[in-house]
Amino acid sequence: VQLQAFGGGLVQAGGSLTLSCAPSGRTFLIKTMGWFRQFPGKEREFVAAIMMTGDSTAYTDSAKGRFTISRDTAKNTMYLQMNSLKPEDTAIYYCAATSLVHTIVQTARPYDYWGQGTLVTVSS
Repeated sequence: VQLQAFGGGLVQAGGSLTLSCAPSGRTFLIKTMGWFRQFPGKEREFVAAIMMTGDSTAYTDSAKGRFTISRDTAKNTMYLQMNSLKPEDTAIYYCAATSLVHTIVQTARPYDYWGQGTLVTVSS
């Protein structure tokens, strides 16, 4: 499975961005997909996750009410709609997928596939 992330960029505080993640290859293996972000000098942290069947989603507290994770089965793409962006959202965002765990997971270890990362910069 390969993951390709798109959509990062520069936006002013209060603005919006939509990140996309398109898996390819043996996508039937994927059970859950998620977004993580990494600040300079920090470990990757969980942002949001969605299961590939059903409607289960999860968000980190700072993303609740501002970010929405979704998937388009027909386009085989996952999205992260980010609204009301803040300077503290500035980070490299990674999409991830797991074939190992059939549940929502909020830690990085169970995710066995990772995209290349896309930089989101929010200016004040």
